[in-house]
Amino acid sequence: MKTYYNPDDLVQFGNMGEDAPELWEKFMSYYSKVFEEGALTAREKALIALAVAHAVQCPYCIDSYTQTLLEMGVNQEQMIEAVHVAAAIRGGATLAHGMQTKNAIRKLEL
Repeated sequence: MKTYYNPDDLVQFGNMGEDAPELWEKFMSYYSKVFEEGALTAREKALIALAVAHAVQCPYCIDSYTQTLLEMGVNQEQMIEAVHVAAAIRGGATLAHGMQTKNAIRKLEL
């Protein structure tokens, strides 16, 4: 089945710098710095990245961080738990934004 998402594009991600090499370099410098060990371990950062990838629904990031986490020795149970954290936060945020609807209803009802 053909889809808009092409897994082969992930290996070509580095080509995004071809037309704007200075911007690409700045982004990659920042990106690399973010994922260095710091207050959080590289493993913790990768789990956060996997959760965020699911929340923003980026199939490329999901594939990439799943592979990275497997290479780090993270198991399926840990990854799926991170995905559930993302789902809970996204669901809660959706419900919290429901207050905008409730406020609009109150304002519009006479």
